[in-house]
Amino acid sequence: MIPSSQLSDPAVRAFVAAVNAGDQNAFRAVLTEGATMSDDGSDRDVAQWAEKEIFASDGHMDIETEADGGRALVVNYRNDTWGEMRTKWRFTVTGDGRISRFETGQA
Repeated sequence: MIPSSQLSDPAVRAFVAAVNAGDQNAFRAVLTEGATMSDDGSDRDVAQWAEKEIFASDGHMDIETEADGGRALVVNYRNDTWGEMRTKWRFTVTGDGRISRFETGQA
């Protein structure tokens, strides 16, 4: 496992830290206004998805691998709703170091 503090991309590192801490303010701060996301190929509303899949269900990311400068992860993701699953994550990071889009799905 890769400690989140050692992830290469600062925005992705902040995203993972916010998820693992259950910190909604930090999560929102790392995203651009109007950020988008998809889950298993279907676009979702970021706020609704994050509330259900992360914050209300105690979501947690354990990083297996990173690629593409830290913007592509393979993660053991767990929450109280679904249990643990192996997932992939890809992040689009803007020039100001915030995430404008993330995509997740089963790995």
